[in-house]
Amino acid sequence: MNAPYDGDRAQGTGGPAPSQGTAPGTPVPGQVPVPAPAPDRDPYVQGAYDYDPYRSQDLSAQDPVGEVLYDRAAHPPPPPGTFQEPGPLYAAPAAPLYSPDPRVWAQTPPPEPDGPSRHLPYGDRAATTEFVGVDSLVTRASEEQPEPDAFAHLYRDQEAAPRTPTEDAPVAAPAPSKPAGRAASLLKSSALMAAGTIVSRITGFLRTLVIAGAIGVGTFNDTYQIANTLPTMIYVLVGGGALNAVFIPQLVRAMKNDDDGGEAYANRLLTLVVVLLAGITTICVLAAPVFITMMSPKIASDPQQMDVAVAFARYCLPTMFFMGVHVVLGQILNARGRFGAMMWTPVLNNIVVIATFGAFIWAFGGFTTSGVNATTVTAEGVRLLGLGTLLGLTVQALAMLPYLRDAGFKPRLRFDWKGHGLGKAARLAKWTFFFVLANQVGLVIVTQLATWAGSVAEKQGHPGTGITAYNYALLLWQMPQAIITVSVMTAVLPRISRSAHDGDAAAVRDDISYGLRTSAVAIVPCAFAFLALGVPMATLLYAGSGAGAQNIGYVLMAFGLGLIPYSVQYVVLRGFYAYEDTRTPFYNTVIVAAVNAAGSAVSFFVLPARWAVVGMAASYGLGYAVGVGVAWRRLRTRLGGDLDGAHVLRTYARLTGACVPAAVVAGAAAYGVTQWLGSGVLGSATALLAGGIALAAVFLIAAKRMRIEELNAMVGMVRGRLGR
Repeated sequence: MNAPYDGDRAQGTGGPAPSQGTAPGTPVPGQVPVPAPAPDRDPYVQGAYDYDPYRSQDLSAQDPVGEVLYDRAAHPPPPPGTFQEPGPLYAAPAAPLYSPDPRVWAQTPPPEPDGPSRHLPYGDRAATTEFVGVDSLVTRASEEQPEPDAFAHLYRDQEAAPRTPTEDAPVAAPAPSKPAGRAASLLKSSALMAAGTIVSRITGFLRTLVIAGAIGVGTFNDTYQIANTLPTMIYVLVGGGALNAVFIPQLVRAMKNDDDGGEAYANRLLTLVVVLLAGITTICVLAAPVFITMMSPKIASDPQQMDVAVAFARYCLPTMFFMGVHVVLGQILNARGRFGAMMWTPVLNNIVVIATFGAFIWAFGGFTTSGVNATTVTAEGVRLLGLGTLLGLTVQALAMLPYLRDAGFKPRLRFDWKGHGLGKAARLAKWTFFFVLANQVGLVIVTQLATWAGSVAEKQGHPGTGITAYNYALLLWQMPQAIITVSVMTAVLPRISRSAHDGDAAAVRDDISYGLRTSAVAIVPCAFAFLALGVPMATLLYAGSGAGAQNIGYVLMAFGLGLIPYSVQYVVLRGFYAYEDTRTPFYNTVIVAAVNAAGSAVSFFVLPARWAVVGMAASYGLGYAVGVGVAWRRLRTRLGGDLDGAHVLRTYARLTGACVPAAVVAGAAAYGVTQWLGSGVLGSATALLAGGIALAAVFLIAAKRMRIEELNAMVGMVRGRLGR
């Protein structure tokens, strides 16, 4: 007990009282003699200062109030015999022997003293004294029920009588605010990224609307889509997957282990990406005709379409260089806890592209009036669209530089790659390359089949059934996953990586379970919303593109329920990446790509040309459903046979049970409105509004009856934020 003098031990702590045969003031062996106070004076305030034989040496050592407030847990006493005599009054203090080392996460505690020291002047033994500090008691006050005040007995006698202002104890400094827990920090980071992703996706939809209004959704737009998709496919194949999945754990480890906080490692990585992508971009621009032929033999068979597609590709392919620079700079910021820049800078790209196609409409007219196609488009029009697309990615990449400067990171080229961990990352990236290759092979097959089917269907009078319809529906379908799942897991992934590095499988499991259940609250209702309201969504968004908007809606409905396994797959694979296991995701993606490609081929050969792309969209979700089953079993084995499966499955089952009646009611309401008002802008907007209200109302009622805890927690948080 850290009582300042032994008289308190008898009064407040239940210790042995002084012997009745001992007169007050008589010294007791082993104790510091305390003078007997006058009968009419307060022994705790006045008498303690009347006699002080050490006043000239150290006032704080004999101050009872200061001794009570002195936090011994935060300032352990030095070992016996190490006390230095006080030096000059204004001399610089000596460096503490056991000062904190900022390079070490867990500090080694100083050695325990073997006997009494300067800070234990009242006979307490250092080996048996428990140092309980005031700071520790205050900062842990909100975690548990408050413990009784260990120092309350010091003021017990004073509380019995009125105190004068001079007798009041000093007011303690306000307790420091408790730092936010990991859930609050995760929520803040996820909210910031979700806001940026929402704005980016909204402007991205505006971009697709303007593009559709300028060049339609038929075969001419298919030509632009293939050229604009090529740089993304090649970039992801040569290094994008590795940057997103492998180098985040490597950057986190470099920040933790390197003396410079990982800055040199990050600059080496940036230099490697710049050099690699510059060479690959040059080669790809020269080989643009080969890539167009590979992506769509149907387009390559038409000389006019081929010329336009190659021209578009040579403007679009250099964007892969700026795409890679943007991603590596964003990952450097993510590893430093700055998550917003990577989500907000794509807004600038969308704005530039919107302005570009808006200028095309201003110069050449909208698609409904111009009917532009590969035969009638001018060289100036192709140049305008191509340069605008390239400028958008350039602005997006350069906009990262102010964020890096604000984070204290100075980008510079470093070519000393050997012996600094990049070889290990490259070996890990090998399997990521195969992972992306398998995925891209499946995408190439789908692109070839979709462009062929779209070309045939357009000749039959059904525009909007090719790769453009597939990509536009896919973009809308992926929006909830990008806003919710990606935002949550981007903030969780560095923490999962640290837990995996420390061998804490339970923490990895809990974070993955949290990501699955939290994202499901939004993902499952959105999947059923696409199934029930896909057609009015598409006809409202792409009303300016003509008759092809309704066919986009059918493709969106086919994607619908596949959003659930698609989101689950994304979360589960992050568990493997945290353990630097890129081989298992590769095998899993091979399975997904094989199922998707097989289903797309069956749809192409079995279904009519108008419905072939609809079947391909359904095959996309089927492939991820099969992949989730394989990945789940593998990750559960990796984590010791426990992945919190019962809890996760119960959440998804309850959400699905609440969404089924909601989707039925919403679909019926939307169908009735479109039969009454038609499929124009007014009818589509009214149908979407009526169906959305019906779906939300039925879902919330059913979810409340089912007591879905994740949804209730989210609603409670929103109400708390709104002050209701």
